[in-house]
Amino acid sequence: MSLDNVVEDIRDEARARAEEIREQGERRAEEIVETAETDAEELREAREEDVERQIAQERERALSSAKLESKQERLEARRDVLEDVRSRVEAELVDLPQEKREELTQALLEDATTEFDEDESVSVYGRADDADLLESLCAEYDGFEYAGEYECLGGVVVEGSDSRVRVNNTFDSVLEGVWEDNLKDVSQKLFDQ
Repeated sequence: MSLDNVVEDIRDEARARAEEIREQGERRAEEIVETAETDAEELREAREEDVERQIAQERERALSSAKLESKQERLEARRDVLEDVRSRVEAELVDLPQEKREELTQALLEDATTEFDEDESVSVYGRADDADLLESLCAEYDGFEYAGEYECLGGVVVEGSDSRVRVNNTFDSVLEGVWEDNLKDVSQKLFDQ
């Protein structure tokens, strides 16, 4: 074998080895690019999911906030309606026909008398417009005396001088009790659909 053949064989071997190294490098480069592309795709997908999740959370927060605001507005509107109903009831009580006012005031005073001893001095207070009515009602009970006005819609406030008992049988107090006891029913009748 001649030196030229040996050199040529070494060159062929070197070329083959260089080709093999180049192919390995290309394969490795392709693997690196493929891995980088896969990683980039996974990262992009993860970021998209994160953005979509954030959008969904923000949408949910906005929806919850809108629902809460709507509910508050409905409650406020209901409160306004209930206040209007109560104001109308109070106006009706102030404008009761005289006969009905006398009947109710008599019943409230009669109810209050059970809290006092028979020989006790009792002061009766009421609405200024009902002074004449209260004086005539007090005349029917021993020891009862009309003592002056009390800011109310009607009815009586009765105080015993000896027992330190005070009975508030005003239309206001009766309305408050009835209102509290029946508020749920009133609300249902007004607002149930």
